[in-house]
Amino acid sequence: MKKEITKIVLLSLLCGNAVYAQKSPDGRLSAEVTVESGSANLVVKQKGKAVGNPVKLGVLTSVENYSEALTLKSKSADTLVKDDYMMISGKRSHCVNTANERIYHLANGNGKGLDVVVRSYNNGIVFKYIVNQASADEKLTEEKTAYAIADGTRRWMQQYTSDYEQFFPLATDGKAHDVRGTVKGLWGYPALVEFGSNTFALITEADIRHGHCGSQLCNQTDNSLYQVHLAEALPIKSGFASPWRVMIIGSLADIVESTLVTDVSAPAAFTDTSWIKPAPASWIYWAYNHGSNDYQKAKEFIDLAAEMRWPYCLIDWEWDRMRNGGDIDDALRYAKSKNIRLFLWYNSSTNWVGEWGPNPMYRLNQPSVRNAEYSWLKEKGVDGIKIDFFKDDSRAMMDYYLDILEDAAKQQMMITFHGATLPRGWQRTYPNLMTTEAVRGAEWYNNTAELTNRAACHNATLPFTRNVVGSMDYTPGTFSDSQHKHITTHGHELALYFLFESAVQHCPDRPDVYRSLPVQVRQLLSSMPTAWDDTKLLAGYPGEDVVIARRKGDCWYIAGINGTDKARSISFSLKRLGIKGKSMTIFADGSDDHSFSISERQQLRGDIKMSVRPRGGFVIKLK
Repeated sequence: MKKEITKIVLLSLLCGNAVYAQKSPDGRLSAEVTVESGSANLVVKQKGKAVGNPVKLGVLTSVENYSEALTLKSKSADTLVKDDYMMISGKRSHCVNTANERIYHLANGNGKGLDVVVRSYNNGIVFKYIVNQASADEKLTEEKTAYAIADGTRRWMQQYTSDYEQFFPLATDGKAHDVRGTVKGLWGYPALVEFGSNTFALITEADIRHGHCGSQLCNQTDNSLYQVHLAEALPIKSGFASPWRVMIIGSLADIVESTLVTDVSAPAAFTDTSWIKPAPASWIYWAYNHGSNDYQKAKEFIDLAAEMRWPYCLIDWEWDRMRNGGDIDDALRYAKSKNIRLFLWYNSSTNWVGEWGPNPMYRLNQPSVRNAEYSWLKEKGVDGIKIDFFKDDSRAMMDYYLDILEDAAKQQMMITFHGATLPRGWQRTYPNLMTTEAVRGAEWYNNTAELTNRAACHNATLPFTRNVVGSMDYTPGTFSDSQHKHITTHGHELALYFLFESAVQHCPDRPDVYRSLPVQVRQLLSSMPTAWDDTKLLAGYPGEDVVIARRKGDCWYIAGINGTDKARSISFSLKRLGIKGKSMTIFADGSDDHSFSISERQQLRGDIKMSVRPRGGFVIKLK
């Protein structure tokens, strides 16, 4: 009998039985790397129940195969990892998270080692690869990481384009559709998957550094298997570490409130951040496409920023060709007289270049030229720049992003990326990164008519997908129409300012439109924060509706929208906010789509129920 018990114990140890799985500090999640028939998999469980099928593991290099004939040589003891840091921008100012980390030492048929580093957090599982030995000129050619998502499983994923500006439609299979500019079977991060009742996973990557490329998900060979697809083969050296593969896991609240992407990213690269000031900005482009080359238009938006008490004004492309009574120097002097700081637009000069490329071009590509431009900007009193039209997710582009941020920090310049890759944790490493587009935002009302009928559902999906992983420059609050009509209500548009997180919130509408808003609405927009101390999801489901509470100091802002074409009642509780005795100002839909109902009352007890118009919304300020 004793011999049989001994055999069972030994078998359990050899097989990595789930009893010995690595657990999150709260014990809710567990992860275990197993090797069977030479193949490695990551088994993820929540409360003992599998979260989808095992994740396939492995990499290929130009010399070695680390995906077949693998053996598990050993695994380390669990070590506690604690993330405790401050953020200047984002959904939470003080971020704290803990994980148990374990390293699995694998070897291939040639005896070459591959380490898989796995961390189990209370709200997710992350892992990365370390190639222990690499020969001269060896390259990482393919990653075999693959997430199995069976047909019938609900998921919200965008087909990949280099600017990450596609929709996240609800789907129950991996079938791709004909979408201009996409490659069938390639999907961009993040991917939200509903694996079961109140069990969601958001899949993405984080902590891309110099020498890394970005990746996508590819299901071209099997609709139900999404393999990590590297943008290109990478030169590697011994000890090469991949970016983190990230799965945020739990309820929708766990997903929306998570800071896991920045938790696993490198700490801030510099310590003096006193010059970084998140705040709103007026913005010319949406209302007047070529308005930035018109000095009189620039003055109008500088005046708007001053009236609304927004510290910044963004002057977009063609500012270097400004005419009609003044040039950029005149605009800078005028802004200074109004106590407004300017952001200026630049072409990255990697994608849309040549005779028809928008100016200014070729001022950032080379280090010496870039640093000279930064110096000139600081002399002129410019606080930051917006850089647009990046090419792809290649290693060269990732290095370029990081070079821009690093050199900008030396000159105390804030940065906004547009036409750019998805955030991957850089806002922690480089706090001067204020926001990134990588979203189909309100600018698309100027491009096609497609956003008109899809905006409400799309807007109610973004808080669960794109905005989870970093600041999102959607440019919300288009109360009027530009080139294509919008059919969301004024309440919906107002809510987006607080629903969508962006360290610089670009306010796109015309000055006369803002002036026509009720005085209470103007006051709300004049005092709105753009960086938050805390964020809570109070209600919602992707594409249907969403209610998010964000705190700045002792003031909470609650924003909710209806993503459907039918009126609905949205209920939520304030209990999670832990507040008492607050007065409430409610900005709700009025009698029609273009009016507000504004009321004051004492804090309600229990659940709050809001009646919301089709494609409507609301904001509640508690103070």
